[in-house]
Amino acid sequence: MSMATTPTTPADLTPFEVPGPVTRVPSLDELRRLTEIPDRRVVYRNVDWAFYEQLVDSIPEGSNIHVDYDGKDLEVMPNGPRHERLKGLLGDFVKVVAAALGIPCESMSRTTWERPKIARGVEADDCFYFLPEKLVQSAAASERDSDDLADYPDPDLAIEVDISRPAVDRAGIYSALKVTEIWRFEGGQVVIERLTPAGTYAAVESSGFLPVQAVEVRRWVIELATSDRTAWMERLRAEMKKKARRLARAARRRGAAK
Repeated sequence: MSMATTPTTPADLTPFEVPGPVTRVPSLDELRRLTEIPDRRVVYRNVDWAFYEQLVDSIPEGSNIHVDYDGKDLEVMPNGPRHERLKGLLGDFVKVVAAALGIPCESMSRTTWERPKIARGVEADDCFYFLPEKLVQSAAASERDSDDLADYPDPDLAIEVDISRPAVDRAGIYSALKVTEIWRFEGGQVVIERLTPAGTYAAVESSGFLPVQAVEVRRWVIELATSDRTAWMERLRAEMKKKARRLARAARRRGAAK
Protein backbone atom coordinates (compact mmCIF):
# COMPACT_ATOMS: atom_id res chain seq x y z
CA MET A 1 0.00 0.00 0.00
CA SER A 2 1.52 3.32 -0.99
CA MET A 3 0.63 6.88 -0.16
CA ALA A 4 -0.78 9.18 -2.83
CA THR A 5 2.51 10.41 -4.29
CA THR A 6 6.17 9.59 -3.80
CA PRO A 7 9.05 12.04 -3.44
CA THR A 8 12.03 11.91 -5.76
CA THR A 9 15.14 10.71 -3.97
CA PRO A 10 18.46 12.43 -4.81
CA ALA A 11 21.15 9.99 -5.92
CA ASP A 12 23.19 10.42 -2.73
CA LEU A 13 20.09 9.60 -0.64
CA THR A 14 19.25 6.33 -2.36
CA PRO A 15 18.46 3.83 0.42
CA PHE A 16 21.36 1.68 1.57
CA GLU A 17 20.37 -1.96 1.99
CA VAL A 18 22.31 -4.02 4.50
CA PRO A 19 23.26 -7.33 2.83
CA GLY A 20 21.42 -10.29 4.31
CA PRO A 21 20.78 -12.56 5.91
CA VAL A 22 21.05 -10.33 8.96
CA THR A 23 22.00 -12.52 11.90
CA ARG A 24 22.46 -9.94 14.64
CA VAL A 25 21.40 -6.46 15.65
CA PRO A 26 24.11 -3.90 14.81
CA SER A 27 25.99 -2.24 17.64
CA LEU A 28 25.36 1.46 18.28
CA ASP A 29 28.77 2.30 16.77
CA GLU A 30 27.93 0.31 13.64
CA LEU A 31 24.56 2.00 13.41
CA ARG A 32 26.12 5.43 13.70
CA ARG A 33 28.57 4.65 10.90
CA LEU A 34 25.69 3.51 8.69
CA THR A 35 23.67 6.64 9.45
CA GLU A 36 26.32 9.29 8.85
CA ILE A 37 24.44 10.80 5.88
CA PRO A 38 21.38 12.81 7.04
CA ASP A 39 18.07 11.65 5.54
CA ARG A 40 19.59 8.57 3.86
CA ARG A 41 17.59 5.49 4.78
CA VAL A 42 19.28 2.25 5.82
CA VAL A 43 17.12 -0.83 5.23
CA TYR A 44 17.17 -4.29 6.78
CA ARG A 45 15.00 -6.71 4.78
CA ASN A 46 13.03 -9.65 6.20
CA VAL A 47 13.73 -9.15 9.90
CA ASP A 48 11.49 -10.16 12.78
CA TRP A 49 9.87 -8.29 15.67
CA ALA A 50 12.65 -9.28 18.08
CA PHE A 51 15.22 -7.65 15.78
CA TYR A 52 13.17 -4.45 15.70
CA GLU A 53 12.71 -4.35 19.48
CA GLN A 54 16.39 -4.97 20.18
CA LEU A 55 17.44 -2.29 17.70
CA VAL A 56 15.05 0.31 19.09
CA ASP A 57 16.08 -0.49 22.67
CA SER A 58 19.76 -0.07 21.78
CA ILE A 59 19.31 3.53 20.58
CA PRO A 60 19.77 6.14 23.36
CA GLU A 61 16.82 8.37 24.29
CA GLY A 62 16.91 11.64 22.38
CA SER A 63 18.95 10.20 19.52
CA ASN A 64 18.39 11.61 16.04
CA ILE A 65 17.99 8.10 14.61
CA HIS A 66 14.49 7.32 13.32
CA VAL A 67 13.27 3.68 13.06
CA ASP A 68 10.18 2.23 11.31
CA TYR A 69 9.14 -1.43 11.00
CA ASP A 70 6.36 -2.63 8.70
CA GLY A 71 6.19 -6.23 9.90
CA LYS A 72 8.87 -7.45 7.52
CA ASP A 73 11.33 -4.71 6.64
CA LEU A 74 13.03 -2.22 8.95
CA GLU A 75 14.24 1.26 8.07
CA VAL A 76 16.68 3.43 9.99
CA MET A 77 17.26 7.08 9.12
CA PRO A 78 19.11 10.03 10.67
CA ASN A 79 17.17 13.30 10.39
CA GLY A 80 18.96 16.27 8.82
CA PRO A 81 18.56 19.99 9.67
CA ARG A 82 16.07 20.69 6.85
CA HIS A 83 13.95 17.76 7.95
CA GLU A 84 13.92 18.96 11.55
CA ARG A 85 13.05 22.53 10.57
CA LEU A 86 10.08 21.46 8.43
CA LYS A 87 8.91 18.99 11.06
CA GLY A 88 8.98 21.75 13.66
CA LEU A 89 7.04 24.16 11.44
CA LEU A 90 4.32 21.62 10.67
CA GLY A 91 3.98 20.63 14.31
CA ASP A 92 3.84 24.26 15.43
CA PHE A 93 1.24 24.96 12.73
CA VAL A 94 -1.07 22.28 14.14
CA LYS A 95 -0.64 23.47 17.73
CA VAL A 96 -1.13 27.17 16.95
CA VAL A 97 -4.17 26.59 14.77
CA ALA A 98 -5.82 24.26 17.29
CA ALA A 99 -5.22 26.70 20.15
CA ALA A 100 -6.45 29.73 18.17
CA LEU A 101 -9.65 27.91 17.15
CA GLY A 102 -10.25 26.34 20.55
CA ILE A 103 -9.90 22.78 19.25
CA PRO A 104 -8.58 20.43 21.95
CA CYS A 105 -5.53 18.42 20.89
CA GLU A 106 -2.39 16.95 22.39
CA SER A 107 0.99 16.46 20.77
CA MET A 108 2.75 13.16 21.41
CA SER A 109 5.80 14.44 19.56
CA ARG A 110 8.18 11.68 18.37
CA THR A 111 6.73 8.82 20.43
CA THR A 112 7.82 5.44 19.07
CA TRP A 113 4.62 3.45 18.60
CA GLU A 114 5.71 -0.15 19.19
CA ARG A 115 2.70 -2.45 18.87
CA PRO A 116 3.68 -6.13 19.28
CA LYS A 117 0.12 -7.40 18.68
CA ILE A 118 0.29 -6.22 15.08
CA ALA A 119 4.11 -6.47 14.76
CA ARG A 120 4.41 -2.88 13.62
CA GLY A 121 6.39 0.09 14.89
CA VAL A 122 6.75 3.68 13.73
CA GLU A 123 8.13 6.97 14.95
CA ALA A 124 6.22 9.88 13.44
CA ASP A 125 7.92 13.24 13.08
CA ASP A 126 5.07 14.54 15.23
CA CYS A 127 1.66 13.14 16.10
CA PHE A 128 -1.51 14.29 17.82
CA TYR A 129 -4.68 13.24 19.59
CA PHE A 130 -7.93 14.99 18.64
CA LEU A 131 -10.70 12.53 19.47
CA PRO A 132 -12.18 13.23 22.93
CA GLU A 133 -11.93 9.63 24.11
CA LYS A 134 -8.24 9.50 23.22
CA LEU A 135 -7.56 12.81 24.95
CA VAL A 136 -9.26 11.43 28.08
CA GLN A 137 -7.29 8.17 27.94
CA SER A 138 -4.00 10.00 27.46
CA ALA A 139 -4.78 12.42 30.28
CA ALA A 140 -5.54 9.52 32.62
CA ALA A 141 -2.24 7.84 31.75
CA SER A 142 -0.38 11.11 32.23
CA GLU A 143 -1.98 11.64 35.65
CA ARG A 144 -0.62 8.25 36.68
CA ASP A 145 2.77 9.35 35.28
CA SER A 146 2.66 6.21 33.15
CA ASP A 147 5.54 5.47 30.81
CA ASP A 148 3.86 2.30 29.55
CA LEU A 149 3.00 2.73 25.87
CA ALA A 150 0.11 0.28 26.28
CA ASP A 151 -1.68 2.93 28.37
CA TYR A 152 -1.76 5.36 25.46
CA PRO A 153 -3.95 5.07 22.35
CA ASP A 154 -2.60 5.34 18.83
CA PRO A 155 -2.56 8.90 17.44
CA ASP A 156 -5.24 10.47 15.26
CA LEU A 157 -2.95 12.60 13.10
CA ALA A 158 0.68 12.00 12.13
CA ILE A 159 3.18 14.32 10.47
CA GLU A 160 5.83 12.95 8.11
CA VAL A 161 8.58 14.91 6.35
CA ASP A 162 9.99 12.98 3.40
CA ILE A 163 13.29 14.43 2.18
CA SER A 164 14.05 11.01 0.66
CA ARG A 165 11.89 8.14 -0.56
CA PRO A 166 10.55 5.80 2.18
CA ALA A 167 11.95 2.28 1.86
CA VAL A 168 9.32 0.43 3.92
CA ASP A 169 5.53 0.29 3.77
CA ARG A 170 4.98 3.18 6.14
CA ALA A 171 1.40 3.71 4.96
CA GLY A 172 0.71 0.11 5.91
CA ILE A 173 2.08 0.75 9.40
CA TYR A 174 -0.18 3.75 9.92
CA SER A 175 -3.15 1.84 8.52
CA ALA A 176 -2.52 -1.02 10.96
CA LEU A 177 -2.46 1.56 13.77
CA LYS A 178 -5.67 3.08 12.35
CA VAL A 179 -4.20 6.58 12.25
CA THR A 180 -6.97 8.63 10.63
CA GLU A 181 -4.95 11.38 9.00
CA ILE A 182 -1.39 11.96 7.78
CA TRP A 183 0.20 15.28 6.82
CA ARG A 184 3.23 14.76 4.60
CA PHE A 185 5.79 17.16 3.23
CA GLU A 186 7.37 15.97 0.01
CA GLY A 187 8.96 17.65 -2.97
CA GLY A 188 8.05 21.13 -1.75
CA GLN A 189 4.38 20.24 -1.28
CA VAL A 190 2.15 19.42 1.68
CA VAL A 191 -0.20 16.49 1.18
CA ILE A 192 -3.08 15.67 3.55
CA GLU A 193 -4.26 12.07 3.44
CA ARG A 194 -7.19 10.36 5.15
CA LEU A 195 -7.62 6.69 5.93
CA THR A 196 -10.30 5.09 3.73
CA PRO A 197 -12.66 2.23 4.68
CA ALA A 198 -10.47 -0.01 2.51
CA GLY A 199 -7.50 0.66 4.79
CA THR A 200 -5.58 2.77 2.29
CA TYR A 201 -4.79 6.48 2.32
CA ALA A 202 -6.22 8.98 -0.15
CA ALA A 203 -5.24 12.61 -0.65
CA VAL A 204 -7.86 15.17 0.37
CA GLU A 205 -8.05 18.96 0.07
CA SER A 206 -8.70 19.68 3.75
CA SER A 207 -7.95 18.25 7.16
CA GLY A 208 -10.75 16.49 9.00
CA PHE A 209 -9.46 17.72 12.37
CA LEU A 210 -8.62 21.36 11.61
CA PRO A 211 -10.42 23.70 9.18
CA VAL A 212 -7.36 24.14 6.93
CA GLN A 213 -6.50 23.08 3.40
CA ALA A 214 -3.24 21.49 2.27
CA VAL A 215 -2.44 24.53 0.12
CA GLU A 216 -2.94 26.79 3.14
CA VAL A 217 -0.60 24.66 5.26
CA ARG A 218 2.03 24.81 2.51
CA ARG A 219 1.72 28.60 2.22
CA TRP A 220 2.45 29.06 5.92
CA VAL A 221 5.16 26.42 6.17
CA ILE A 222 7.01 27.16 2.93
CA GLU A 223 6.14 30.64 1.64
CA LEU A 224 5.56 32.57 4.86
CA ALA A 225 8.04 30.85 7.19
CA THR A 226 10.90 33.02 8.49
CA SER A 227 13.85 32.55 10.81
CA ASP A 228 11.85 34.35 13.51
CA ARG A 229 9.64 31.46 14.61
CA THR A 230 7.97 33.50 17.37
CA ALA A 231 6.86 36.23 14.96
CA TRP A 232 5.66 33.59 12.49
CA MET A 233 3.56 31.92 15.16
CA GLU A 234 2.06 35.25 16.21
CA ARG A 235 1.05 36.05 12.62
CA LEU A 236 -0.44 32.59 12.23
CA ARG A 237 -2.33 32.91 15.52
CA ALA A 238 -3.76 36.28 14.48
CA GLU A 239 -4.86 34.92 11.10
CA MET A 240 -6.51 31.89 12.69
CA LYS A 241 -8.38 34.05 15.19
CA LYS A 242 -9.79 35.98 12.23
CA LYS A 243 -10.79 32.67 10.69
CA ALA A 244 -12.46 31.65 13.96
CA ARG A 245 -14.56 34.82 13.89
CA ARG A 246 -15.52 34.18 10.24
CA LEU A 247 -16.52 30.61 11.05
CA ALA A 248 -18.58 31.78 14.03
CA ARG A 249 -20.43 34.35 11.90
CA ALA A 250 -21.13 31.74 9.24
CA ALA A 251 -22.46 29.34 11.88
CA ARG A 252 -24.77 32.04 13.27
CA ARG A 253 -26.10 32.78 9.77
CA ARG A 254 -26.79 29.11 9.17
CA GLY A 255 -28.59 28.91 12.51
CA ALA A 256 -30.71 31.96 11.72
CA ALA A 257 -31.65 30.55 8.32
CA LYS A 258 -33.16 27.39 9.84
